[in-house]
Amino acid sequence: MVSGGAENAWHTVSPAETAAAFDVEPAAGLSTAAVRAGQQKHGRNLLAEGARIPVWKKVLRLLADKMILVLVAAAAVSAVVSREWETPVVIFAVIVLNTVLNYVQESRAESSLAALRTMSVDTSRVRRDGREEEVPNEELVPGDIVLLDAGETVPADGRVLDATRLQVAEAALTGESQPVEKSSRTLESSDLPLGDRANMLFMNTDISRGRAVMVVTGTGMNTQIGAVATLLESAGPAKTPLQRRIDQLARLLTIVALVVVAFVFLLGLLRGQSWSELLITAVSLAVATIPEGLTAVVAFTLAMGASRLAKRGAIIKQLSAVETLGSTTHIATDKTGTLTLNEMTARRLNTAGRSFRITGEGYATDGKILSGDGEPLPAMPDALLAMALCNDAWIRDGKLVGDPTEGALAVLAEKGGMDVEEVRRRHPRVAEVPFDSDYKFMMTFHEHDFTRGDSVPARFRCFAKGAPGPLLERTDSILTDRGIELLTDDDRERIRSDTEAMAAEGLRTMMIAGRRLDADLPEDPDELRGLAGSLTLYAVVGIVDPPRTEAAEAISTAREAGIVVHMITGDHLATASAIAGQLGIEGEAATGAQLDGIDDGELTGRAAGFGVLARVAPEHKIRVVKALQSEGNIVAMTGDGVNDAPALKQADIGIAMGITGTDVSKGAANMILTDDNFATIVAAVQEGRGIYANIIKFVKFQLTTAWGFVLIFLTAGVLGLAGGAPFTALQILWVNIIMDGPPALALGVDPAEPGIMRQKPRPATEPLLTRNRLLRILGLGVVMAAGTIAVLVLAPVLFPDSAGDPLLASTLAFTTFVFFQVFNLLNVRSDAGSVFSLQTFTNRSIWVALFAVVVLQVLVVHLELLQGFFDTTALTSAQWGLALLAGSLVLWVEEIRKAVVRRRLRGIH
Repeated sequence: MVSGGAENAWHTVSPAETAAAFDVEPAAGLSTAAVRAGQQKHGRNLLAEGARIPVWKKVLRLLADKMILVLVAAAAVSAVVSREWETPVVIFAVIVLNTVLNYVQESRAESSLAALRTMSVDTSRVRRDGREEEVPNEELVPGDIVLLDAGETVPADGRVLDATRLQVAEAALTGESQPVEKSSRTLESSDLPLGDRANMLFMNTDISRGRAVMVVTGTGMNTQIGAVATLLESAGPAKTPLQRRIDQLARLLTIVALVVVAFVFLLGLLRGQSWSELLITAVSLAVATIPEGLTAVVAFTLAMGASRLAKRGAIIKQLSAVETLGSTTHIATDKTGTLTLNEMTARRLNTAGRSFRITGEGYATDGKILSGDGEPLPAMPDALLAMALCNDAWIRDGKLVGDPTEGALAVLAEKGGMDVEEVRRRHPRVAEVPFDSDYKFMMTFHEHDFTRGDSVPARFRCFAKGAPGPLLERTDSILTDRGIELLTDDDRERIRSDTEAMAAEGLRTMMIAGRRLDADLPEDPDELRGLAGSLTLYAVVGIVDPPRTEAAEAISTAREAGIVVHMITGDHLATASAIAGQLGIEGEAATGAQLDGIDDGELTGRAAGFGVLARVAPEHKIRVVKALQSEGNIVAMTGDGVNDAPALKQADIGIAMGITGTDVSKGAANMILTDDNFATIVAAVQEGRGIYANIIKFVKFQLTTAWGFVLIFLTAGVLGLAGGAPFTALQILWVNIIMDGPPALALGVDPAEPGIMRQKPRPATEPLLTRNRLLRILGLGVVMAAGTIAVLVLAPVLFPDSAGDPLLASTLAFTTFVFFQVFNLLNVRSDAGSVFSLQTFTNRSIWVALFAVVVLQVLVVHLELLQGFFDTTALTSAQWGLALLAGSLVLWVEEIRKAVVRRRLRGIH
């Protein structure tokens, strides 16, 4: 076997010589031993990953953040001014803790996203050991025979051995904007540019039309795309819109914090305080109010959310989709495989003027074809042959390899007594017209040796299958119990009526036809397709694809959440409407042809009211998405075909099918469903809402604490309480650690509230700090400041026995403020739900974090070593009770507000 590679001029070598060079027979493929030897020699078919960023560079990048630099400057100033080590050391401890947390969060996020990438394993159809099988792309080796269809991505470089109407989009490699025609014809010039090598396929390009058989000539870095892989390395993940808004908010808050700190500093100077002490206090206050952990927690929450989504069957390709999910107002979904099981089973067969019922389930071949009139079954070799030969699906051990509809036809042929595998071996395909959504049928051509003594002279047999409408227009005769007869207008009307009746029962209909040909087959693909005329109608098959049991519940959940579901399908209107009725999809039903008669202005007004859109083309999907978006809606669109890619890109969230989806659709999507299940989309929306809610919880928690700090110091400075500095620098830093530490991180994994899918979608333009959120932050900050100041002032009065202890008031106020944070953490978990509910106990991490905070606060107050460090004194049980009671004020204030909100909501409903 020769070595494949990007540098070899395989386009100048004939298909037969190329196969011989790799010691492979195209019809059989490589042997298992040859594959194993190839993998040992060439390695895995993977592009080299970019160099990993070393740890020290990641740490330096984190330390270079503007907010961290402010803290470094604060520590340096504190050290120079105070000539004490405690405050600078604690500030540096805050910086180290923040950096470690950010690094751990970033690493976990990277690991999570890397795991998501490995969950979506691309596979290819190959011939090995004389059989077709699917293998992971990374296991391909030079010499492998790969079979490619429209919508698939080329997994390696290869020489075309056979092609049918083949077009390839090579923009990713050559920059050519239009798909290029490909064939197996040998070229002469060895130095042709890549774009002119019309018999070569290149890794990571997309099959846009037709099909091909190729022999792999190069894998991994030994491909054309591998030769330029260093130019294709990503510059790093872009931040999501939410992350950019968080960054802007953090910068604004930093400026506000510095202004407040400067004001406190100047106020203290005016009161005659020592400027060195003021500077230390101001530095500590800056550390506490600058939200240095905000951006890291948001990134962590998004990444962990994406990981949870993956466990529910939704692989997120871009983090921006996580935040957009919560705003989704419309879901435009395909029917087959998403709302239904995509386990096609033929249930009805109309042929020779009679109707038959078919038993059996799925892809097992143990069912029967039953006559409803008691008459014996007629011979139907033409229809069964067409089902077996105009078909690319294989059934092995009850499992399908290929398209589900084709699988149903192959099973039906087996139930009719046809040995599909033997028939295909005896009658190989000599030409074909692949299925295309433009003309909606498929044709195959075989040499005519099926019967002897046939009165009709013919060299070839043509078999066709496809949508009844397009194929019926191309038929002029019909197979009856008396033989082949001319197709009359009455026959056409009866066939249409029977087809519509099947569709009304929720059956997908497929027409089977064929003809005999006595002339040479043209090589031109368009001329070959032109032979789809004068066909004889053999049969119409009714195939059932039962609705998923969980789909109806998911649609009901979506409706409660204010999300409108639209079924957009290429199936018949009657079939689609029947399935929609079973699932509870409401709204007007229309066809693509009817949409063509509606201008864009009218469609904008009516799009939201369509429940079912049937017989649609890809351009119809784009029009509907644009019409919905023009009204300010956030649209999620599902798709699986190569022609769905534009609509997936147009949608706010493009959702590709992981099982039936083409590589092109997956490349265009923001999210991939591993189970092709509509219920997973609704679950993802719920998860997306929960993720966004957790980010808002953290923002509210952190900003309330920071605002409370600001008010306490402003009040103390204005009133001259505790010398204008009620807390020491180290006490301020201690609360800051609590604010950015485990309690805050625990909010990032808070489960979604039970009623989150009964809320209306969040407007995409909604600011992080809405008017109501801002008012609650300001109000609770006032409560914290008022409670803390009150304890500070009243402590000597309430505890006269301890009035002589100069540290009592500050320790009690400090402890009270810590309890404010403990209770506020419970507050922010729900906008309307009471803390006194079972939902409060659903996040174990929250309780572990809160328990740790209380234990540490007890140690800070009572452990002699820490007392000297934090300037605290031991508190009595009564004093602890006062701190606990005062700190709980934020809880009771919020409980009253939430009770009012709940009462108002009950009044609305």
